[in-house]
Amino acid sequence: MALGDQQIGQYGSGTSAGLVTRNRVLRNTYWLLALSLVPTVLGAWVGVRSGFSFFAGSPFIGFIAFMAIAFGFFYAIERTKNSGLGVALLLAFTFFMGLMLSRMIGSIMGFSNGATLIMTAFGGTAAIFATMATVATVSKRDFSGLGKWLFMGFLVILVAAVANIWLKLPALMLTISVLAIIIFSAYMLIDVQRVVNGGETNYVSATLAIYLDIYNVFTSLLSILGIFGGERD
Repeated sequence: MALGDQQIGQYGSGTSAGLVTRNRVLRNTYWLLALSLVPTVLGAWVGVRSGFSFFAGSPFIGFIAFMAIAFGFFYAIERTKNSGLGVALLLAFTFFMGLMLSRMIGSIMGFSNGATLIMTAFGGTAAIFATMATVATVSKRDFSGLGKWLFMGFLVILVAAVANIWLKLPALMLTISVLAIIIFSAYMLIDVQRVVNGGETNYVSATLAIYLDIYNVFTSLLSILGIFGGERD
């Protein structure tokens, strides 16, 4: 049986069958999202223990390689989203993202209060997600119109992040992190509401989108906390 719930288009948005289907997609999305955190943590642990660094040589080449691998995962997950392989690829992707996170985690753990900073970033991300998911669920307003503006903002911070590979400006890094929190928090709102409104009928695709939102908010919060709250012995 296919994992994707494709039948929703058959029902009107107000029918009980449609509501049951949407609730099932949302519930499965949340379960898979929670599960995806396990390989992320495992990947980060493996990366820290092994000293993994994707950008040890040329940061720019490392960035290009990372983008190529990430988009390769996106393509493969989309092609297999209606099967168990899609779930397996999604979890493999979250492990890879955990590896990519390990360099930042290792740096933060170099602070005497590193563990506290990580837990604070996790708690802040959870609070933001809970808020956005609640608004997306109860609000009657359609937030999908924000999408094009958010995408433009994403392109801006992407270009700035690439430029900062060479510039290495703390102020620019801080600006990028703040904008990323705003943009990806708004993306959480849109992506959850798309499931709630029946616009996304496959929970693998929904999980991937929301996972990326959460990942980017977490890393941005952790970056800011490291800049302002890191303490050396």
